[in-house]
Amino acid sequence: MTGIKNFLFVSDRLACAGQPDESQLTALAAEGYAVVINLGLADSKYALPDEAGSLARLGLRYFHIPVLFDSPLPSQWESFAAIMDQQEGNKIFVHCAANYRATAFTGLYLFARSGVTEAGLHEFISNVWDPDPVWRRFIENVIAKIREQQV
Repeated sequence: MTGIKNFLFVSDRLACAGQPDESQLTALAAEGYAVVINLGLADSKYALPDEAGSLARLGLRYFHIPVLFDSPLPSQWESFAAIMDQQEGNKIFVHCAANYRATAFTGLYLFARSGVTEAGLHEFISNVWDPDPVWRRFIENVIAKIREQQV
């Protein structure tokens, strides 16, 4: 999807990127996306005034998990994973302001559910950014939780 900041096509049913504008939301709907998950903050300078309303008018389901950039929580990732699991079969678009939070959460989901290796997870994220110490710690903590659940 050209024009959306740091857009990453993951599969025929999944993509992640930075904040789309109103016209890009319309284009996402036209391309068959059925679900949008926003990990950004609603009151940031990057947010749309009424993303939920815009998506409702387009017939897309909207989920918002506001993740503070300087303090992501494993419980937020667990909420994200639960939403993703419930949307199986739907075309999903995950976003935040710049696709930093979105690549981390999407990559972790791919690691947890799709057999992506830990190296593949880190490579996926590095397509967009190099996580700072807060995010590296968060990613490692979630990886450890995922491994515990898989035993």
